Amino acid sequence: MAGFGERARHWRYAQLPGVDLLRARYVRKTFVRHTHEHFVIAAIADGVEVFHHRGADQYAGAGALALVNPDTAHTGRAGVPEGWRYGAVYPSPEVVAGIAAETTSLRGTPGFVRPVLDDPYAVALVHQVLRAADEGNALAADTLLRVAVTRLLRENGGALPQRDVRSAGARIAVRARAVLEERMAAPPTLEQLAADLGVGPFALLRAFRGVYGMPPHTWLTDARVRRARQLLDAGAGPASAAVEVGFTNQSHLNRHFTRIVGVPPGSYQRERKNVQDSPGRLLLASEAWQTNRQRSQIRTPTVEAGRTPPSSETPSGSGWPSDCPGSPSG
Repeated sequence: MAGFGERARHWRYAQLPGVDLLRARYVRKTFVRHTHEHFVIAAIADGVEVFHHRGADQYAGAGALALVNPDTAHTGRAGVPEGWRYGAVYPSPEVVAGIAAETTSLRGTPGFVRPVLDDPYAVALVHQVLRAADEGNALAADTLLRVAVTRLLRENGGALPQRDVRSAGARIAVRARAVLEERMAAPPTLEQLAADLGVGPFALLRAFRGVYGMPPHTWLTDARVRRARQLLDAGAGPASAAVEVGFTNQSHLNRHFTRIVGVPPGSYQRERKNVQDSPGRLLLASEAWQTNRQRSQIRTPTVEAGRTPPSSETPSGSGWPSDCPGSPSG
């Protein structure tokens, strides 16, 4: 059961292709170890989030951002009794690479260096992207997203290390992942998979964890939820999506989907279907968000004495990189 006062909305805005959007407040919610195909840029408005990332717990409080690169295993939970409230954008690797190529000097595949960054100005920008998307303000949403990503890459960007698959163990892990992807609905046991690859079960387990940050069964659940999201986006119902990816029933999908994505599959599909069916419609928050809109607005942090972050209507101030193409002047 969700904690008291918990709420979340996971959606897309048709005018921001390649970007997922989220608003949420969680108290008892716990995200199991999982990955994302997109970048995670989570702007904490209140409370504290704790997430396990690359072997250590990371703490992100109000005014900070939790930043996770694609295909990086991590968890998530409240760091204080009152939980945490945040807004997040999930730009695809292609979106981030395009912005990096235009506005930074980064070489290679761009990504974030540190998983937590204290930057109240960037936090405000992320929330303004979400607000602009809610209001159907495509120009502001696109502009603010690009400025926010540019700022974060300049402050905390670097080239992502390439996964080394030259070792025997890494090659085995990659082959095991390919088998699990192909046989997602009816996967082999660990012993069967190891035998097919010519190694022992524990050797396979160690190799897989070393490359992907989680054991094969956890990775498979994560991959099933990813595939289910694709099916839901394509119009499949939750029950048929559950069976197709290998869950025993819709209830099984609901449980794992909510633990990884943060909302049930039905709610997830309804929000995204609204965008697909009415791309030009003014996108409003759900009833729960409308009721609590004033209360849930981010407390605008002070960036400089007497100054506040830009509104979605008139972006200005120190959050705009001076040489960022498209930055407004005056």
